[in-house]
Amino acid sequence: MTSLSQPDFSDTRPQPRDAEPEIDVMLLLEGTYPYVSGGVSSWVHQIVSGFPHLRFHLVFLGSREEDYGKQRYQMPPNVVGLTHHYLFSDAVLPAPHEERGDAKTAELVETLHDLIRDGDDRASRAEVLRASLEAMQDKLDLQYFLHSHQSWGYLTEQYQLRCTDPSFVDYFWTVRTMHTPIWTLATLARQLPRAKVYHTVSTGYAGYLGAVLARLYDKPLVLSEHGIYTKERRIDLFSANWISDNTPLLERTAGEAGYFRQLWIRLFESLGRMCYDAADPVIALYETNRLRQIADGANPITTCCIANGINVPPFAATRALRPASPPLVMCLIGRVVPIKDVKTFIRAVRVASNRLPGLEGWIAGPEDEHPEYARECRELAASLQLGDTLKFLGFQKLTELMPKIGLVVLSSISEALPLVVLEGYAGGVPSVTTDVGSCRQLIYGLGAEDEALGASGAVVGIADAQALGEACAELLGDTARWQAASAAGIARVERYYTQPMMFDNYRAVYDDALQRSAARNAGLGDEVGAVATWLRGEPPLMVDSKADEKDLA
Repeated sequence: MTSLSQPDFSDTRPQPRDAEPEIDVMLLLEGTYPYVSGGVSSWVHQIVSGFPHLRFHLVFLGSREEDYGKQRYQMPPNVVGLTHHYLFSDAVLPAPHEERGDAKTAELVETLHDLIRDGDDRASRAEVLRASLEAMQDKLDLQYFLHSHQSWGYLTEQYQLRCTDPSFVDYFWTVRTMHTPIWTLATLARQLPRAKVYHTVSTGYAGYLGAVLARLYDKPLVLSEHGIYTKERRIDLFSANWISDNTPLLERTAGEAGYFRQLWIRLFESLGRMCYDAADPVIALYETNRLRQIADGANPITTCCIANGINVPPFAATRALRPASPPLVMCLIGRVVPIKDVKTFIRAVRVASNRLPGLEGWIAGPEDEHPEYARECRELAASLQLGDTLKFLGFQKLTELMPKIGLVVLSSISEALPLVVLEGYAGGVPSVTTDVGSCRQLIYGLGAEDEALGASGAVVGIADAQALGEACAELLGDTARWQAASAAGIARVERYYTQPMMFDNYRAVYDDALQRSAARNAGLGDEVGAVATWLRGEPPLMVDSKADEKDLA
Protein backbone atom coordinates (compact mmCIF):
# COMPACT_ATOMS: atom_id res chain seq x y z
CA MET A 1 0.00 0.00 0.00
CA THR A 2 1.29 3.43 -0.90
CA SER A 3 0.74 6.46 1.31
CA LEU A 4 1.32 10.11 0.52
CA SER A 5 1.09 12.20 3.64
CA GLN A 6 1.56 15.36 1.60
CA PRO A 7 1.56 15.22 -2.20
CA ASP A 8 4.56 16.47 -4.16
CA PHE A 9 3.38 19.61 -5.90
CA SER A 10 6.49 20.00 -8.05
CA ASP A 11 4.91 18.68 -11.24
CA THR A 12 1.38 19.75 -12.19
CA ARG A 13 1.21 18.12 -15.62
CA PRO A 14 -1.65 15.67 -16.22
CA GLN A 15 -0.60 12.06 -16.44
CA PRO A 16 -0.65 10.41 -19.90
CA ARG A 17 -3.87 8.75 -21.11
CA ASP A 18 -2.33 5.97 -23.15
CA ALA A 19 -3.44 3.10 -20.92
CA GLU A 20 -6.22 2.25 -18.52
CA PRO A 21 -5.31 2.88 -14.84
CA GLU A 22 -4.71 0.01 -12.47
CA ILE A 23 -6.93 1.57 -9.79
CA ASP A 24 -10.59 0.67 -10.31
CA VAL A 25 -12.20 3.13 -7.90
CA MET A 26 -10.75 6.16 -6.14
CA LEU A 27 -12.81 7.06 -3.08
CA LEU A 28 -12.74 10.75 -2.08
CA LEU A 29 -13.40 11.12 1.65
CA GLU A 30 -13.70 14.40 3.54
CA GLY A 31 -13.12 14.20 7.30
CA THR A 32 -14.28 10.62 7.64
CA TYR A 33 -12.89 7.09 7.01
CA PRO A 34 -10.47 5.77 8.17
CA TYR A 35 -9.77 8.32 10.96
CA VAL A 36 -13.28 9.21 12.16
CA SER A 37 -15.83 6.64 13.28
CA GLY A 38 -19.52 6.97 12.51
CA GLY A 39 -22.19 6.00 10.05
CA VAL A 40 -20.47 7.26 6.90
CA SER A 41 -17.17 5.61 7.83
CA SER A 42 -18.94 2.33 8.58
CA TRP A 43 -20.61 2.54 5.17
CA VAL A 44 -17.27 3.19 3.41
CA HIS A 45 -15.77 0.16 5.15
CA GLN A 46 -18.78 -1.90 4.06
CA ILE A 47 -18.43 -0.85 0.44
CA VAL A 48 -14.69 -1.46 0.18
CA SER A 49 -14.97 -4.82 1.96
CA GLY A 50 -18.00 -5.80 -0.11
CA PHE A 51 -16.20 -5.56 -3.45
CA PRO A 52 -12.92 -7.43 -2.87
CA HIS A 53 -12.37 -7.83 -6.63
CA LEU A 54 -12.05 -4.05 -7.09
CA ARG A 55 -8.87 -2.11 -6.31
CA PHE A 56 -9.59 1.01 -4.27
CA HIS A 57 -7.39 4.02 -3.64
CA LEU A 58 -8.55 6.28 -0.81
CA VAL A 59 -8.03 10.04 -0.63
CA PHE A 60 -8.54 11.42 2.87
CA LEU A 61 -9.16 15.18 3.06
CA GLY A 62 -8.79 16.65 6.54
CA SER A 63 -8.36 20.06 8.12
CA ARG A 64 -4.92 19.74 9.76
CA GLU A 65 -2.95 16.62 10.55
CA GLU A 66 -2.97 17.30 14.30
CA ASP A 67 -6.79 17.20 14.30
CA TYR A 68 -6.81 13.43 13.73
CA GLY A 69 -5.52 10.51 15.73
CA LYS A 70 -4.85 6.94 14.73
CA GLN A 71 -6.85 5.06 12.15
CA ARG A 72 -10.14 3.76 13.52
CA TYR A 73 -10.45 1.01 10.90
CA GLN A 74 -8.22 -1.78 9.65
CA MET A 75 -8.42 -1.26 5.93
CA PRO A 76 -9.23 -4.25 3.70
CA PRO A 77 -6.44 -5.71 1.50
CA ASN A 78 -8.04 -4.40 -1.71
CA VAL A 79 -7.18 -0.83 -0.61
CA VAL A 80 -4.04 -0.37 -2.70
CA GLY A 81 -3.25 3.22 -1.72
CA LEU A 82 -4.06 5.99 0.75
CA THR A 83 -3.36 9.67 0.13
CA HIS A 84 -3.70 12.29 2.87
CA HIS A 85 -4.26 15.95 2.10
CA TYR A 86 -4.79 18.56 4.80
CA LEU A 87 -6.73 21.52 3.47
CA PHE A 88 -5.56 24.10 5.99
CA SER A 89 -2.03 22.93 6.65
CA ASP A 90 0.77 25.47 6.31
CA ALA A 91 2.73 22.77 4.48
CA VAL A 92 0.62 23.26 1.34
CA LEU A 93 1.43 27.00 1.13
CA PRO A 94 4.18 28.29 -1.16
CA ALA A 95 7.03 30.34 0.26
CA PRO A 96 5.96 34.01 0.08
CA HIS A 97 7.61 36.33 -2.39
CA GLU A 98 6.48 39.48 -4.14
CA GLU A 99 4.79 39.12 -7.52
CA ARG A 100 3.45 41.84 -9.79
CA GLY A 101 1.06 39.77 -11.87
CA ASP A 102 -0.12 40.76 -15.34
CA ALA A 103 -3.18 42.37 -16.91
CA LYS A 104 -4.30 39.22 -18.75
CA THR A 105 -4.42 37.15 -15.56
CA ALA A 106 -6.25 39.93 -13.72
CA GLU A 107 -8.84 40.05 -16.50
CA LEU A 108 -9.31 36.28 -16.30
CA VAL A 109 -9.88 36.46 -12.53
CA GLU A 110 -12.60 39.07 -13.02
CA THR A 111 -14.23 37.06 -15.81
CA LEU A 112 -14.29 33.90 -13.69
CA HIS A 113 -15.92 35.73 -10.79
CA ASP A 114 -18.54 37.23 -13.09
CA LEU A 115 -19.34 33.75 -14.40
CA ILE A 116 -19.64 32.39 -10.86
CA ARG A 117 -21.97 35.22 -9.81
CA ASP A 118 -24.15 35.33 -12.92
CA GLY A 119 -23.91 31.89 -14.48
CA ASP A 120 -26.60 29.74 -12.88
CA ASP A 121 -26.75 27.02 -15.52
CA ARG A 122 -24.70 23.88 -16.07
CA ALA A 123 -22.98 25.21 -19.17
CA SER A 124 -21.70 28.29 -17.32
CA ARG A 125 -20.52 26.25 -14.35
CA ALA A 126 -18.75 23.81 -16.66
CA GLU A 127 -17.01 26.74 -18.34
CA VAL A 128 -15.88 28.12 -14.97
CA LEU A 129 -14.34 24.77 -14.03
CA ARG A 130 -12.71 24.31 -17.46
CA ALA A 131 -11.29 27.83 -17.57
CA SER A 132 -10.13 27.69 -13.94
CA LEU A 133 -8.24 24.44 -14.40
CA GLU A 134 -6.63 25.70 -17.57
CA ALA A 135 -5.59 28.95 -15.88
CA MET A 136 -4.23 27.14 -12.82
CA GLN A 137 -1.69 25.43 -15.05
CA ASP A 138 -0.39 28.79 -16.18
CA LYS A 139 -0.09 32.04 -14.22
CA LEU A 140 -3.21 31.83 -12.05
CA ASP A 141 -1.56 29.79 -9.31
CA LEU A 142 -1.64 29.84 -5.53
CA GLN A 143 1.36 32.16 -5.44
CA TYR A 144 -0.55 34.68 -7.58
CA PHE A 145 -3.61 34.47 -5.30
CA LEU A 146 -1.67 34.79 -2.04
CA HIS A 147 1.08 37.27 -2.87
CA SER A 148 0.54 39.22 -6.10
CA HIS A 149 -0.09 42.97 -6.24
CA GLN A 150 -3.02 42.44 -8.61
CA SER A 151 -4.65 39.90 -6.34
CA TRP A 152 -4.39 42.36 -3.45
CA GLY A 153 -5.89 45.10 -5.63
CA TYR A 154 -8.82 42.91 -6.67
CA LEU A 155 -9.42 41.82 -3.07
CA THR A 156 -9.57 45.37 -1.74
CA GLU A 157 -11.82 46.43 -4.62
CA GLN A 158 -14.28 43.61 -3.92
CA TYR A 159 -14.27 44.44 -0.22
CA GLN A 160 -15.26 48.03 -0.94
CA LEU A 161 -17.94 47.00 -3.47
CA ARG A 162 -19.54 44.04 -1.76
CA CYS A 163 -18.64 43.55 1.89
CA THR A 164 -21.40 44.60 4.30
CA ASP A 165 -19.30 43.85 7.36
CA PRO A 166 -16.94 46.56 8.66
CA SER A 167 -13.82 44.44 9.20
CA PHE A 168 -11.34 44.23 6.29
CA VAL A 169 -9.03 42.01 8.37
CA ASP A 170 -11.80 39.41 8.78
CA TYR A 171 -12.69 39.73 5.08
CA PHE A 172 -9.07 39.18 4.03
CA TRP A 173 -8.58 36.07 6.15
CA THR A 174 -12.00 34.64 5.28
CA VAL A 175 -11.35 34.91 1.54
CA ARG A 176 -7.81 33.54 1.93
CA THR A 177 -8.95 30.57 4.03
CA MET A 178 -11.90 29.77 1.76
CA HIS A 179 -10.02 29.88 -1.52
CA THR A 180 -6.64 28.31 -0.72
CA PRO A 181 -8.00 24.71 -0.82
CA ILE A 182 -9.39 25.34 -4.31
CA TRP A 183 -5.82 25.72 -5.63
CA THR A 184 -4.26 22.95 -3.56
CA LEU A 185 -6.97 20.45 -4.54
CA ALA A 186 -6.64 21.28 -8.23
CA THR A 187 -2.90 20.68 -7.90
CA LEU A 188 -3.45 17.49 -5.88
CA ALA A 189 -5.69 16.16 -8.66
CA ARG A 190 -2.77 16.22 -11.10
CA GLN A 191 -0.53 14.32 -8.66
CA LEU A 192 -2.90 11.51 -7.74
CA PRO A 193 -2.57 8.18 -9.51
CA ARG A 194 -5.13 7.74 -12.26
CA ALA A 195 -8.30 5.72 -11.63
CA LYS A 196 -10.98 4.25 -13.85
CA VAL A 197 -13.80 5.65 -11.70
CA TYR A 198 -13.93 8.39 -9.06
CA HIS A 199 -16.40 8.11 -6.19
CA THR A 200 -17.01 10.93 -3.72
CA VAL A 201 -19.02 10.45 -0.55
CA SER A 202 -20.02 14.12 -0.30
CA THR A 203 -20.02 17.35 -2.23
CA GLY A 204 -17.93 20.12 -0.58
CA TYR A 205 -14.16 19.96 -1.04
CA ALA A 206 -14.20 16.21 -1.79
CA GLY A 207 -16.92 16.75 -4.38
CA TYR A 208 -14.94 19.59 -5.96
CA LEU A 209 -11.88 17.33 -6.17
CA GLY A 210 -14.07 14.71 -7.83
CA ALA A 211 -15.35 17.25 -10.37
CA VAL A 212 -11.75 18.30 -11.14
CA LEU A 213 -10.62 14.70 -11.63
CA ALA A 214 -13.62 13.89 -13.82
CA ARG A 215 -12.89 16.96 -15.93
CA LEU A 216 -9.15 16.38 -16.21
CA TYR A 217 -9.32 12.73 -17.25
CA ASP A 218 -12.84 12.37 -18.71
CA LYS A 219 -13.71 9.59 -16.28
CA PRO A 220 -17.03 8.87 -14.54
CA LEU A 221 -17.69 10.43 -11.14
CA VAL A 222 -20.11 8.75 -8.74
CA LEU A 223 -21.58 10.78 -5.85
CA SER A 224 -23.12 9.08 -2.81
CA GLU A 225 -24.55 11.73 -0.51
CA HIS A 226 -25.54 10.38 2.88
CA GLY A 227 -26.75 13.73 4.15
CA ILE A 228 -27.06 16.86 2.06
CA TYR A 229 -23.60 18.35 2.57
CA THR A 230 -24.57 21.98 1.91
CA LYS A 231 -27.46 21.72 4.38
CA GLU A 232 -25.22 20.24 7.07
CA ARG A 233 -22.51 22.86 6.48
CA ARG A 234 -25.17 25.57 6.71
CA ILE A 235 -26.16 24.23 10.14
CA ASP A 236 -22.52 24.13 11.22
CA LEU A 237 -21.80 27.64 9.91
CA PHE A 238 -24.79 29.24 11.62
CA SER A 239 -23.52 27.98 14.98
CA ALA A 240 -19.76 28.32 14.36
CA ASN A 241 -18.04 30.62 16.85
CA TRP A 242 -14.86 30.95 14.73
CA ILE A 243 -16.66 33.13 12.16
CA SER A 244 -16.74 36.84 12.96
CA ASP A 245 -20.02 38.69 12.60
CA ASN A 246 -19.06 42.30 13.14
CA THR A 247 -22.37 43.77 11.98
CA PRO A 248 -24.47 44.34 15.12
CA LEU A 249 -27.34 41.89 15.54
CA LEU A 250 -29.95 44.68 15.57
CA GLU A 251 -28.81 45.79 12.11
CA ARG A 252 -29.51 42.36 10.60
CA THR A 253 -32.85 40.90 9.56
CA ALA A 254 -34.12 38.22 11.94
CA GLY A 255 -32.62 34.86 11.00
CA GLU A 256 -30.14 36.42 8.59
CA ALA A 257 -26.61 35.07 8.63
CA GLY A 258 -23.77 37.53 8.94
CA TYR A 259 -21.81 38.43 5.81
CA PHE A 260 -18.93 36.02 6.42
CA ARG A 261 -21.26 33.13 7.16
CA GLN A 262 -23.03 33.89 3.89
CA LEU A 263 -19.68 33.81 2.07
CA TRP A 264 -18.95 30.33 3.40
CA ILE A 265 -22.47 29.12 2.60
CA ARG A 266 -22.23 30.41 -0.98
CA LEU A 267 -18.85 28.69 -1.39
CA PHE A 268 -20.24 25.28 -0.42
CA GLU A 269 -23.32 25.81 -2.57
CA SER A 270 -21.07 26.54 -5.57
CA LEU A 271 -18.85 23.53 -4.90
CA GLY A 272 -21.95 21.38 -4.53
CA ARG A 273 -23.35 22.44 -7.89
CA MET A 274 -20.01 21.75 -9.59
CA CYS A 275 -20.03 18.24 -8.15
CA TYR A 276 -23.66 17.62 -9.15
CA ASP A 277 -22.87 18.74 -12.70
CA ALA A 278 -19.95 16.31 -13.00
CA ALA A 279 -21.44 13.27 -11.23
CA ASP A 280 -23.45 10.47 -12.78
CA PRO A 281 -25.11 8.95 -10.88
CA VAL A 282 -26.00 11.30 -8.02
CA ILE A 283 -27.14 8.96 -5.25
CA ALA A 284 -29.30 9.84 -2.25
CA LEU A 285 -30.30 7.54 0.58
CA TYR A 286 -34.02 8.33 0.33
CA GLU A 287 -36.48 10.20 -1.87
CA THR A 288 -36.70 13.45 0.12
CA ASN A 289 -32.95 13.96 -0.22
CA ARG A 290 -33.05 13.11 -3.93
CA LEU A 291 -35.57 15.90 -4.46
CA ARG A 292 -33.38 18.21 -2.37
CA GLN A 293 -30.41 17.39 -4.63
CA ILE A 294 -32.48 18.35 -7.67
CA ALA A 295 -33.54 21.60 -6.00
CA ASP A 296 -29.87 22.35 -5.29
CA GLY A 297 -28.88 21.91 -8.94
CA ALA A 298 -28.55 18.19 -9.69
CA ASN A 299 -29.72 16.99 -13.11
CA PRO A 300 -32.86 14.88 -12.39
CA ILE A 301 -31.77 12.33 -15.02
CA THR A 302 -28.68 11.41 -13.00
CA THR A 303 -30.37 11.11 -9.57
CA CYS A 304 -31.47 7.94 -7.83
CA CYS A 305 -31.82 6.43 -4.35
CA ILE A 306 -29.92 3.55 -2.80
CA ALA A 307 -30.80 2.88 0.83
CA ASN A 308 -28.19 1.86 3.36
CA GLY A 309 -28.09 -1.81 4.16
CA ILE A 310 -26.61 -3.68 7.08
CA ASN A 311 -25.22 -7.13 7.75
CA VAL A 312 -28.25 -8.51 9.58
CA PRO A 313 -27.10 -11.99 10.84
CA PRO A 314 -24.55 -10.85 13.49
CA PHE A 315 -27.15 -8.56 15.07
CA ALA A 316 -29.96 -11.12 14.68
CA ALA A 317 -27.86 -13.56 16.73
CA THR A 318 -28.00 -11.17 19.68
CA ARG A 319 -31.80 -11.42 20.02
CA ALA A 320 -31.48 -14.72 21.91
CA LEU A 321 -29.27 -13.01 24.51
CA ARG A 322 -31.92 -10.48 25.49
CA PRO A 323 -33.74 -10.89 28.83
CA ALA A 324 -37.48 -11.67 28.83
CA SER A 325 -38.45 -8.07 29.60
CA PRO A 326 -36.99 -5.10 27.69
CA PRO A 327 -34.03 -3.58 29.55
CA LEU A 328 -34.91 -0.15 30.95
CA VAL A 329 -32.09 1.50 29.05
CA MET A 330 -32.40 4.25 26.46
CA CYS A 331 -29.14 4.43 24.53
CA LEU A 332 -27.70 7.06 22.24
CA ILE A 333 -25.15 5.42 19.96
CA GLY A 334 -22.95 7.94 18.21
CA ARG A 335 -20.25 10.58 18.44
CA VAL A 336 -20.61 13.18 21.19
CA VAL A 337 -20.83 16.17 18.85
CA PRO A 338 -23.29 19.08 18.52
CA ILE A 339 -25.10 17.74 15.43
CA LYS A 340 -26.18 14.71 17.50
CA ASP A 341 -27.69 17.13 20.07
CA VAL A 342 -26.54 14.98 22.97
CA LYS A 343 -27.67 17.66 25.41
CA THR A 344 -31.30 17.09 24.43
CA PHE A 345 -30.77 13.36 25.01
CA ILE A 346 -29.38 14.06 28.48
CA ARG A 347 -32.36 16.24 29.35
CA ALA A 348 -34.65 13.52 27.98
CA VAL A 349 -33.03 10.98 30.33
CA ARG A 350 -33.98 13.24 33.22
CA VAL A 351 -37.60 13.36 31.97
CA ALA A 352 -37.81 9.61 31.29
CA SER A 353 -36.23 8.53 34.58
CA ASN A 354 -38.70 10.70 36.48
CA ARG A 355 -41.54 8.94 34.67
CA LEU A 356 -40.10 5.42 34.88
CA PRO A 357 -38.05 4.67 38.02
CA GLY A 358 -35.03 2.51 37.35
CA LEU A 359 -34.57 3.72 33.77
CA GLU A 360 -31.02 4.54 32.68
CA GLY A 361 -29.56 6.53 29.81
CA TRP A 362 -26.36 5.38 28.10
CA ILE A 363 -24.18 7.30 25.67
CA ALA A 364 -22.10 4.90 23.60
CA GLY A 365 -19.69 6.80 21.41
CA PRO A 366 -16.33 8.60 21.31
CA GLU A 367 -15.89 11.99 22.97
CA ASP A 368 -12.60 13.03 21.37
CA GLU A 369 -13.94 14.66 18.20
CA HIS A 370 -15.36 17.68 20.07
CA PRO A 371 -13.86 17.66 23.59
CA GLU A 372 -15.37 20.99 24.61
CA TYR A 373 -18.87 19.85 23.73
CA ALA A 374 -18.30 16.53 25.51
CA ARG A 375 -17.24 18.46 28.62
CA GLU A 376 -20.39 20.58 28.43
CA CYS A 377 -22.49 17.41 28.18
CA ARG A 378 -20.92 15.97 31.32
CA GLU A 379 -21.45 19.26 33.12
CA LEU A 380 -25.11 19.27 32.07
CA ALA A 381 -25.56 15.73 33.40
CA ALA A 382 -24.03 16.78 36.71
CA SER A 383 -26.25 19.87 36.94
CA LEU A 384 -29.33 17.68 36.40
CA GLN A 385 -28.10 15.40 39.19
CA LEU A 386 -28.34 12.31 37.02
CA GLY A 387 -25.51 10.48 38.79
CA ASP A 388 -25.43 6.80 37.82
CA THR A 389 -28.67 7.21 35.85
CA LEU A 390 -26.59 8.48 32.94
CA LYS A 391 -23.47 6.66 31.78
CA PHE A 392 -20.85 7.75 29.25
CA LEU A 393 -19.56 4.45 27.88
CA GLY A 394 -17.26 5.54 25.06
CA PHE A 395 -16.88 3.33 22.01
CA GLN A 396 -18.71 0.01 22.30
CA LYS A 397 -18.97 -3.13 20.19
CA LEU A 398 -22.58 -2.97 19.07
CA THR A 399 -23.27 -6.69 18.95
CA GLU A 400 -22.34 -6.82 22.64
CA LEU A 401 -24.30 -3.68 23.46
CA MET A 402 -27.64 -4.49 21.78
CA PRO A 403 -28.90 -7.20 24.18
CA LYS A 404 -28.36 -4.81 27.12
CA ILE A 405 -30.46 -1.89 25.87
CA GLY A 406 -34.17 -1.34 25.35
CA LEU A 407 -34.12 1.56 22.89
CA VAL A 408 -31.82 3.12 20.35
CA VAL A 409 -32.37 6.87 20.68
CA LEU A 410 -31.42 9.56 18.15
CA SER A 411 -31.70 13.16 19.32
CA SER A 412 -29.91 14.54 16.24
CA ILE A 413 -30.70 17.81 14.51
CA SER A 414 -29.61 16.31 11.17
CA GLU A 415 -29.37 12.73 9.92
CA ALA A 416 -29.68 10.90 6.63
CA LEU A 417 -30.51 7.20 6.88
CA PRO A 418 -28.85 6.21 10.16
CA LEU A 419 -27.23 2.79 10.19
CA VAL A 420 -27.49 2.55 13.96
CA VAL A 421 -31.31 2.46 13.79
CA LEU A 422 -31.12 -0.41 11.30
CA GLU A 423 -28.58 -2.24 13.45
CA GLY A 424 -30.89 -1.84 16.40
CA TYR A 425 -33.79 -3.27 14.42
CA ALA A 426 -31.71 -6.27 13.40
CA GLY A 427 -31.02 -6.89 17.08
CA GLY A 428 -34.71 -6.48 17.94
CA VAL A 429 -34.28 -3.02 19.51
CA PRO A 430 -36.88 -0.35 18.61
CA SER A 431 -35.98 3.34 18.18
CA VAL A 432 -37.16 6.74 19.29
CA THR A 433 -35.80 9.49 17.07
CA THR A 434 -36.17 13.12 16.19
CA ASP A 435 -37.95 13.95 12.94
CA VAL A 436 -34.85 14.22 10.77
CA GLY A 437 -33.68 12.59 7.57
CA SER A 438 -35.38 9.29 6.81
CA CYS A 439 -36.21 8.52 10.45
CA ARG A 440 -39.97 8.89 9.96
CA GLN A 441 -39.73 6.45 7.05
CA LEU A 442 -37.70 4.01 9.17
CA ILE A 443 -40.09 4.18 12.12
CA TYR A 444 -43.48 4.19 10.38
CA GLY A 445 -42.70 2.79 6.93
CA LEU A 446 -42.90 4.16 3.40
CA GLY A 447 -45.85 3.02 1.31
CA ALA A 448 -48.74 0.75 2.19
CA GLU A 449 -46.78 -2.50 2.32
CA ASP A 450 -44.08 -1.05 4.58
CA GLU A 451 -46.55 0.82 6.79
CA ALA A 452 -48.51 -2.41 7.31
CA LEU A 453 -45.54 -3.79 9.28
CA GLY A 454 -46.39 -1.31 12.05
CA ALA A 455 -44.49 1.31 13.99
CA SER A 456 -41.02 0.29 15.14
CA GLY A 457 -40.79 3.11 17.70
CA ALA A 458 -41.69 6.78 17.79
CA VAL A 459 -40.69 10.09 16.21
CA VAL A 460 -40.65 13.42 18.05
CA GLY A 461 -39.69 16.99 17.21
CA ILE A 462 -36.14 18.29 17.13
CA ALA A 463 -34.72 19.62 20.44
CA ASP A 464 -37.85 18.63 22.37
CA ALA A 465 -36.39 16.87 25.41
CA GLN A 466 -39.77 16.57 27.12
CA ALA A 467 -41.36 14.75 24.17
CA LEU A 468 -38.28 12.59 23.64
CA GLY A 469 -38.14 11.53 27.27
CA GLU A 470 -41.87 10.82 27.48
CA ALA A 471 -41.83 8.76 24.28
CA CYS A 472 -38.96 6.63 25.63
CA ALA A 473 -40.63 6.10 29.00
CA GLU A 474 -43.95 5.16 27.39
CA LEU A 475 -42.39 2.60 25.05
CA LEU A 476 -40.13 1.01 27.66
CA GLY A 477 -42.97 0.98 30.19
CA ASP A 478 -45.38 -0.93 27.91
CA THR A 479 -43.98 -4.41 27.26
CA ALA A 480 -46.64 -5.39 24.70
CA ARG A 481 -46.11 -2.21 22.68
CA TRP A 482 -42.34 -2.61 22.92
CA GLN A 483 -42.56 -6.20 21.62
CA ALA A 484 -44.75 -5.08 18.70
CA ALA A 485 -42.25 -2.34 17.84
CA SER A 486 -39.40 -4.83 18.05
CA ALA A 487 -41.17 -7.22 15.67
CA ALA A 488 -41.91 -4.38 13.24
CA GLY A 489 -38.27 -3.29 13.25
CA ILE A 490 -37.03 -6.82 12.59
CA ALA A 491 -39.45 -7.27 9.69
CA ARG A 492 -38.61 -3.86 8.18
CA VAL A 493 -34.84 -4.25 8.20
CA GLU A 494 -34.99 -7.80 6.83
CA ARG A 495 -37.34 -6.80 4.02
CA TYR A 496 -35.87 -3.47 2.89
CA TYR A 497 -32.46 -2.70 4.38
CA THR A 498 -30.11 -5.65 4.06
CA GLN A 499 -26.50 -5.49 2.99
CA PRO A 500 -27.00 -7.81 -0.03
CA MET A 501 -29.66 -5.44 -1.38
CA MET A 502 -27.33 -2.46 -1.08
CA PHE A 503 -24.44 -4.40 -2.63
CA ASP A 504 -26.59 -5.44 -5.61
CA ASN A 505 -27.38 -1.80 -6.33
CA TYR A 506 -23.78 -0.63 -5.95
CA ARG A 507 -22.58 -3.53 -8.08
CA ALA A 508 -24.78 -2.11 -10.85
CA VAL A 509 -23.37 1.38 -10.23
CA TYR A 510 -19.75 0.24 -10.36
CA ASP A 511 -20.27 -2.07 -13.34
CA ASP A 512 -21.92 0.75 -15.26
CA ALA A 513 -19.25 3.31 -14.33
CA LEU A 514 -16.40 0.94 -15.24
CA GLN A 515 -18.02 0.18 -18.59
CA ARG A 516 -18.44 3.90 -19.31
CA SER A 517 -14.83 4.49 -18.29
CA ALA A 518 -13.63 1.88 -20.78
CA ALA A 519 -15.92 3.29 -23.48
CA ARG A 520 -14.59 6.80 -22.97
CA ASN A 521 -11.03 5.51 -23.07
CA ALA A 522 -11.85 3.99 -26.45
CA GLY A 523 -13.47 7.21 -27.64
CA LEU A 524 -16.99 5.75 -27.76
CA GLY A 525 -20.29 7.31 -26.68
CA ASP A 526 -21.85 7.40 -23.24
CA GLU A 527 -25.26 6.90 -21.68
CA VAL A 528 -26.09 9.86 -19.46
CA GLY A 529 -28.12 8.82 -16.43
CA ALA A 530 -28.61 5.25 -17.65
CA VAL A 531 -27.94 3.50 -14.34
CA ALA A 532 -29.79 6.16 -12.33
CA THR A 533 -32.96 5.82 -14.37
CA TRP A 534 -32.69 2.04 -14.19
CA LEU A 535 -32.41 2.19 -10.39
CA ARG A 536 -35.49 4.44 -10.34
CA GLY A 537 -37.32 1.86 -12.42
CA GLU A 538 -37.46 4.08 -15.50
CA PRO A 539 -36.18 3.41 -19.04
CA PRO A 540 -32.68 4.86 -19.58
CA LEU A 541 -32.16 7.83 -21.85
CA MET A 542 -29.54 6.98 -24.49
CA VAL A 543 -27.41 9.91 -25.55
CA ASP A 544 -23.91 10.60 -26.77
CA SER A 545 -21.34 11.70 -24.19
CA LYS A 546 -20.75 14.91 -26.13
CA ALA A 547 -24.44 15.91 -26.01
CA ASP A 548 -25.29 19.28 -24.56
CA GLU A 549 -26.64 18.51 -21.08
CA LYS A 550 -28.82 21.62 -21.03
CA ASP A 551 -31.16 19.69 -23.32
CA LEU A 552 -31.48 16.95 -20.70
CA ALA A 553 -32.47 19.12 -17.72
